[in-house]
Amino acid sequence: MPNKVKKQPSAVKGFSRFAHTYDQYNMIQAEVAEELVSRLKKSHYSTIIDIGCGSGAVIKNLQNRSITFDKFIAVDLSEAMLSLHPSGANIHQCCIDFSSHDSFNELCGNKEALVLSSSALQWSKDLDLTLSRLAKCGKRAYFAIFTSGTFKTLHECAGIRSPIYSDKELKKVISNYYEATFMLQSYQLTFSNTKEMFRYIQKSGVSGGERQLGFKEMKRLMEAYPLDYLEFEVLFVEAKPF
Repeated sequence: MPNKVKKQPSAVKGFSRFAHTYDQYNMIQAEVAEELVSRLKKSHYSTIIDIGCGSGAVIKNLQNRSITFDKFIAVDLSEAMLSLHPSGANIHQCCIDFSSHDSFNELCGNKEALVLSSSALQWSKDLDLTLSRLAKCGKRAYFAIFTSGTFKTLHECAGIRSPIYSDKELKKVISNYYEATFMLQSYQLTFSNTKEMFRYIQKSGVSGGERQLGFKEMKRLMEAYPLDYLEFEVLFVEAKPF
């Protein structure tokens, strides 16, 4: 049975996973990239910069929506991920750490660029530094950032603090450098059993803090977790630098 996508009337989008579909661990990230690209207003851009591009979810959604560009700059700190990213004559790849002070020097020359980032900025070690540099890279930005509301009940049961920023922290720092509008979107991913759920956590790349737990603690958490789904929370941002 394939994955089931369940549309809900509220701000929560729900998804289901099944035991024999372990090959797709990025379902939520893929949905987030699709939602982010759907918010773009134009059908053509001169330059697009994708921060934390991964294997190319953003550019694939641009192509699906027939959104074109003269130049696309794919930025990621992983050479392995960049090797999976689509290539082309007008696609340029940059392997940089967006948390370092000088990381964006080569990207700041085009004030007309559109800056995109899907499911990446929550990992910035210095969010203020990252956003201060990003604000110099283009005239408009669209971000999708996972918040500490992701795996909220799991963290509460485990007594673990989320390793990523809250929506309030994100809004505060973003507002230092951008005039921005925000939308908080929740997702639910349902599982047939807790074993499958925790395997997803280990494989998905969205941190749930499970590595802070030993085997016994993890077993107790699996027994005590009260839901049949995992929670995700994403802050969508449309921003213009000051």
